[in-house]
Amino acid sequence: MKKILLPLLLVANAASAQFWQAEIQAGLSGYSGDLNIKAVSPHNIGPGVAVNAAYFFNSMVGLRAGLSWGHFGGDDKYNEKSPMLFARNLNFKTNVLEFSVCGELNVLEPEIYYTYPYLFAGVGIFHFNPYTTDKNGEKVYLRPLGTEGQGIPELGNKKMYSLFQICIPFGAGAKMKINEQWEAGFELGFRKTFTDYIDDVSTRYANAEILLATRGAQAFELAYRGPAANLPKPGEVRGNPKKKDLYYFAGLKLIWKFNTGDMGY
Repeated sequence: MKKILLPLLLVANAASAQFWQAEIQAGLSGYSGDLNIKAVSPHNIGPGVAVNAAYFFNSMVGLRAGLSWGHFGGDDKYNEKSPMLFARNLNFKTNVLEFSVCGELNVLEPEIYYTYPYLFAGVGIFHFNPYTTDKNGEKVYLRPLGTEGQGIPELGNKKMYSLFQICIPFGAGAKMKINEQWEAGFELGFRKTFTDYIDDVSTRYANAEILLATRGAQAFELAYRGPAANLPKPGEVRGNPKKKDLYYFAGLKLIWKFNTGDMGY
């Protein structure tokens, strides 16, 4: 009889631990790419928010889906330690909107500990659209200009990059119980991407004369914003395509749990 009842009790306990939760996060977002030397820099940080809905199969393992929004940028004027980047004088900003689905694992048992860490990882899709301001202070979106010769037959008809990309979210956080239904937390999450164009910079300089003739003065101006006397030759290094761009979110969370009456806390 004990051999029969024990598995049934374990299954019943696991079922009682199932619950939903909704959460909202507010904090910062940032980026690492061709317009910054350091992986994390205060000059590349902006606001970031997220909302998630999660289902926990038991007290330890859950699956969540959510939307995240961030606004960040980069600017060569902060790259004083690199003469080449500082002289290049490029800058950008972008909004990022992401939808992701992630698995979440509590490292410690929430039924025992009131403060406990967790890990998460998953897959997402995000939209970005880099822009800058021209010499007249006007906002200009960079992708249509083809600043590295994209979409210009005379320059090899290089493919235009997509503004929708796949990402791999991963990170960690910690939660603290407030009461039976509410928790507070902190989360830091990175996004591995498969594009090098969040900042519109990746490979080499295009032929400036052809760029001017085909895309106009604005494309010519925003492909290189340094001294005219130092105008790069076609093929000179503009970015590093071997290193894909990365972005991240960090913030405080407020969590509301559903169906927690049988969880024992």
